[in-house]
Amino acid sequence: MADEAKQIKIQDNFAGSEYTNIAQAGYTKEEVLLTFLNVVPPAGRVVGKIMTSPGHLKRIIRLLQDTMKRYEDQYGEVKEADAPGQELGFHA
Repeated sequence: MADEAKQIKIQDNFAGSEYTNIAQAGYTKEEVLLTFLNVVPPAGRVVGKIMTSPGHLKRIIRLLQDTMKRYEDQYGEVKEADAPGQELGFHA
């Protein structure tokens, strides 16, 4: 089974990529909700929401850490972006 190719399908109504510059997270014991926003003052909009289990979130975090390390190895250190300077008016 490990040698079988896995098929990944994309829904017909999947619009593609969205730029996000702010993320919010909320959780319960069983689930973690990540909400991604694109905010350009004075307005913003939610561009994506992902709900997953805490165990899968750990794997996602490891993937992102590994990706950032490889990116910085190739292109140099990335400085963390500043947090938004004001309350956004959106709460998860």
